[in-house]
Amino acid sequence: MTDSFYEDENNAALEDTNNSDSSEFDSLVGFIESKYKSARSSRYSDESRWLQSYRNYRGVYGPNVQFTETEKSRVFIKVTKTKVLAAYGQLCDVLFSQNRFPIGVDPTEIPEGVADVVNVDPKKPPQLRQEIIEEAAPLVYGFPGDGKDLNPGETTSSLLDKLGSLEEQLKELDGLEEGPAQTQSAVQFSPALIAAKKMEKKIKDQLEESAATKHLRFSTFESVLFGTGIMKGPFAFNKEYPNWDDEGKYVPITKTVPKVEYTSIWNFYPDPDAMNIEDAMYVIERHRMTRTQMRALKKRPFFRAKAIDRSVDIGESYTREWWEDDLESDSEGSLGDANNYNSSVDRFEVLEFWGTVDTDVAKEAGIKLPKDLRKAEEVQINCWICNDEILRLVINPFTPKRIPYCASPYEINPYSFFGIGLAENMDDTQTLMNGFMRMAVDNAVLSGNLLIEVDESNLVPGQDLTVYPGKIFRRQGGAPGQAIFGTKFPNVSNENMQLFDKARVLADESTGLPSYSYGQTGVQGTGRTASGISMLMGAASNSIRTVIKNIDDYLLRPMGEALYAFNMQFDFDPEIKGDLDIRARGTESFMKNEVRSQRLITFLQISSNPVLAPFVKFPYIMREIGRTMDLDVDKITNNPEEAMRQAMLMQQMQAEQNPPGNAPPGANPNDPTGTGGGNIGVGTAPGPGAQGFPTGGGPRPQQQQKQPRPQQGAPNAPQPRQAPPPGGQPTRLQ
Repeated sequence: MTDSFYEDENNAALEDTNNSDSSEFDSLVGFIESKYKSARSSRYSDESRWLQSYRNYRGVYGPNVQFTETEKSRVFIKVTKTKVLAAYGQLCDVLFSQNRFPIGVDPTEIPEGVADVVNVDPKKPPQLRQEIIEEAAPLVYGFPGDGKDLNPGETTSSLLDKLGSLEEQLKELDGLEEGPAQTQSAVQFSPALIAAKKMEKKIKDQLEESAATKHLRFSTFESVLFGTGIMKGPFAFNKEYPNWDDEGKYVPITKTVPKVEYTSIWNFYPDPDAMNIEDAMYVIERHRMTRTQMRALKKRPFFRAKAIDRSVDIGESYTREWWEDDLESDSEGSLGDANNYNSSVDRFEVLEFWGTVDTDVAKEAGIKLPKDLRKAEEVQINCWICNDEILRLVINPFTPKRIPYCASPYEINPYSFFGIGLAENMDDTQTLMNGFMRMAVDNAVLSGNLLIEVDESNLVPGQDLTVYPGKIFRRQGGAPGQAIFGTKFPNVSNENMQLFDKARVLADESTGLPSYSYGQTGVQGTGRTASGISMLMGAASNSIRTVIKNIDDYLLRPMGEALYAFNMQFDFDPEIKGDLDIRARGTESFMKNEVRSQRLITFLQISSNPVLAPFVKFPYIMREIGRTMDLDVDKITNNPEEAMRQAMLMQQMQAEQNPPGNAPPGANPNDPTGTGGGNIGVGTAPGPGAQGFPTGGGPRPQQQQKQPRPQQGAPNAPQPRQAPPPGGQPTRLQ
């Protein structure tokens, strides 16, 4: 692929000019800034929730927590952090159990345009099928003389047209038929499956080049902590590949490739009236860029270099949001609110807009619309702005039109775009645990020290009343009574710790992530047995299973479908195209590999029954067993083409071992079928317990007599046992 990534590019992108007058872009820039302001103001309550979750994760008290003068302890118990990391670890274990992005590609149930199954029988005479076709009367489905005659079994598309990526390899093969194999010698394979696996390999290669697993981990973490994880892509990106010429000079190769990446929830501003990405009229991503990053945009497709230079010359324009000081601070004292933060940052603020605008607005901005969009009332665009300059303006290149973002909720909020995170679910219990722990600490400190009472009238005036070990006080002579008294305060910290434990149990229930699920001790009752802990772990996994299902439905599958559509639209490799279905593998990976492997092997043993074998897809079972063993199934299993060649090679080897004119031992030369015919019996060999049957090396019975050696060719004489033929079963001559 080259920079000519989008069809009709000359009519779909804003030209790069030297015009410094930005007044012609005022309507579009004003439109995008108004949408950004609306989305920004509507998410204030969400930002407050996220900030509280982040404080609980970091173990920092916010400005809304007020301490009395009697409260000395400021301890913060980071139970929220423990549970967030535990849930994040469990999700990563499931999603990346095979060290691959959990997306697969399979053929649809009924592939359109590509044959599901074809077969070829090397032993079938090539002319037989042609003779059958010639003898059959043609089927006319049009009108006489239109030339649209179909032979029995044929459709409007020839078999050659339905081979997909196998057309070039199989077009010269005689005897190729559509449908499953009908004979034992026939070789069966699936063109649709081959296209699916090539598309899957293509997508996984693109994801690996984008470091998609790393970006998915970031997205998953924010989903657990804040309630929503965002992924962006695929979008066109110029990637530089290292290359050196013959003289050792570094000459990098630049290719335009699809890329996916993580987008922080803090920089994502969706349509405030939308409940999900599909309903959003627009989304805006806020970028904070350096001068170097701004200038690097000039190397990406359709960015206006002259406009970027003008924007850089204007200067830095980034304005800090009220919540940024809290995110970037490590101390409690620097936490602020919306009216107290440092807004000066040496960065550029760039807004990336994806959404729908009126056609008149796009025309006023100077973009030349393609012919099929000139009469439309609205168009979808991608626009980047900075310092009132349009850095990039193109018609949304994707077909069908879509916004290249995916948002996955940790817990679905049916009335908001953003989901609910684990930290928010245990906000109240975290507050209770902190309060009870502070009370317990303050009481322990108070009860662990004596309260000192001093009668100053009995002491020599002017003495220092500070108490420490070895302190000496001077009394006045003749003064009656005790001068210094010590009082011990009662210790009630145990009651506070009991309340703390109750609050911790409430945290387990509110999050659906009990402590024993991530290795915490203290399980009582049923959980102290092996079967009991197994039941508890099974129940605890329900909440994680729901989260993984959300990731499958809202992130993995849409991302896979977007990459599939991207390759179908912009990649010109015919071998990867077909009627395919994208599979999210997150839920499939939830079951432990050991359990899945055991179940697959058990099923394989059951399916070895000859009655059940025709109904079983053994190649799929073998690949799944390899996956559960963390093996590279592409390296240890044959693809359908390799399997076909291997089967034909094995048939050839068997034919060489048993030539047609040379009957194997035990075969009846008078049998016209060549299969041996006759009766392959046991001959006259003695059975167990009969006279002459060997007893395993013991002394022979006295009555056993040595039999005379029969003459060659004598009738009904037992013949000596012969070695079995190569590759065959032992036989006995009669």
